[in-house]
Amino acid sequence: MAQISLHSTDKTPVVVAKSEKASRLFYIDHLRSALIILVVLHHVALVYGASLEGYYYVEPPFTSPLAFKALLIFALVNQAWFMGAFFLLSGYFTPGSFDRKGMGAFLKDRLLRLGIPLLVFYFILSPISFIGFWLMPPALTGITEPLTWQIFWQAYPDLIGLGPLWFVAMLLIFSVGYAIWRAVLGKRTVTPSAMPGYLAVGIFIVVLALASTLMRMVIPLGESWYQFPTLAYLPQYLSFFVLGAVASRKEWLRTLSGTMGFVGFVVAGVTAVILFPLAFSGQWFSLELTEALDNAMGNGHWQSAVYALWDSAFAVGLSLGLITLFRRFVNGRGGFGRFLSVHSYTVYIIHMPIVVFMAYALRGIELESLQKFGLASVIIVPICFIAAYLVRKIPFASKIL
Repeated sequence: MAQISLHSTDKTPVVVAKSEKASRLFYIDHLRSALIILVVLHHVALVYGASLEGYYYVEPPFTSPLAFKALLIFALVNQAWFMGAFFLLSGYFTPGSFDRKGMGAFLKDRLLRLGIPLLVFYFILSPISFIGFWLMPPALTGITEPLTWQIFWQAYPDLIGLGPLWFVAMLLIFSVGYAIWRAVLGKRTVTPSAMPGYLAVGIFIVVLALASTLMRMVIPLGESWYQFPTLAYLPQYLSFFVLGAVASRKEWLRTLSGTMGFVGFVVAGVTAVILFPLAFSGQWFSLELTEALDNAMGNGHWQSAVYALWDSAFAVGLSLGLITLFRRFVNGRGGFGRFLSVHSYTVYIIHMPIVVFMAYALRGIELESLQKFGLASVIIVPICFIAAYLVRKIPFASKIL
């Protein structure tokens, strides 16, 4: 499986004397599929009330403070950890891929599997997704003219962008950085070792929280830089990628104890109950939002430091917990799991326009925001995987996806 993209199928044979079951971590395939489904649900939630700023498509009116709060918390909790988990898993499979292919083939593979989808989204799928702006009420967008080809092409330069493929762009940057690092270091023999203890994990959390707090003094959460919408999480993304690469050399995912995974769940739960609300000073956000929410996002406020400690502990704890949970209970090679795994990377690439147009198609159904979110989710997620299956049937697409 040694591959850094969201797609988990690797046609290169592993040159080690191990059985397929021993060498392939099927539970990581399934965990990655679950994360991508969560990404789709995250973007559906933004449609029905969790979006704090301009988005491809939103469905008003937002009249329920409870629904708004629930969807916003869902989005903030997701943001705290799930992309970091992607980078952790991606980093884990990077060293093996580099070892088998060498620098030239490794970079060629990354440019093919990451670069081409990035370009497709940037120039094609992003403008298509932004058609959702013309589908919203003029009161929200200020757009009064109907969409025509002429208007679309005039607006086209403003519609291209990374969108959710910012992850792919950053992963490509990390991959090139790793290749350069390996070229400088040369080949090294690394022996497996035991997973670091609780003290080391705790120190990592504190250091990550400090780095995140400092980063958010410059780039607060929610502020997009160069089309990277969550660059405030760069300390987490980079450290998790590096940690994944180190863990691969040390075989830490295989030696990670179930007890540490359980403790990870406990840490994630306790910090979510205590630190997450503390970061808002007891002033929970409403439909109008509050100053406390802005303070928690950065700019040197003490609430931001608490928030950074929460999301650092939450991301580490939940990642440890889910790895051990999936390893114990979801480590088979069933046909359905394999289908999800094979098509999950494609789902990540194509899901945004599907979310937009399916949400628009469901606009006439009168439901409260939470109910509408649930209904849309159970419809959109299967459609994304069906569409991914069809896309991979396009000639040569499966070689990239």
